[in-house]
Amino acid sequence: MLDLRITQLFFDRPKVKRAVDAARRKVLSKGGAFIRQTARTSIRKRKGTSKPGSPPYSHVGLLRRFILFGYDRQSETVVIGPVGIKGSTAPRVLEQGGTTTVTRRRRGKRTERRVRVAARPYMNPALEKERPKLPELWRNSVKGV
Repeated sequence: MLDLRITQLFFDRPKVKRAVDAARRKVLSKGGAFIRQTARTSIRKRKGTSKPGSPPYSHVGLLRRFILFGYDRQSETVVIGPVGIKGSTAPRVLEQGGTTTVTRRRRGKRTERRVRVAARPYMNPALEKERPKLPELWRNSVKGV
């Protein structure tokens, strides 16, 4: 005798939802890591200044070191970019261009001067370089259902 229950034909909604949520976190985190790494490697260690329109050069390494990513559970998105450089507008000014204040010390005196900086984008080009690879991360990402 064949015993078939109608409830076995339906999805287990909580299980499917958990699997999709886990896949979303994993894929977005991987994408964030790829974009972060591309942005970091685009900033090369060199002396002098980079050409406007190309990524900035790294002298000390702070900008490269502080490019991080994080998954935001509230909005279910990933945020990628420089963080932790207190009081500095340098990351934003380098990415978009604009004016900033440069402080220097010479012979015990502190001098400040406003300078105009041409854009040297590093985050947006990293996103554009990785964008074609992102859909592939979603392929077969929902497992265990």
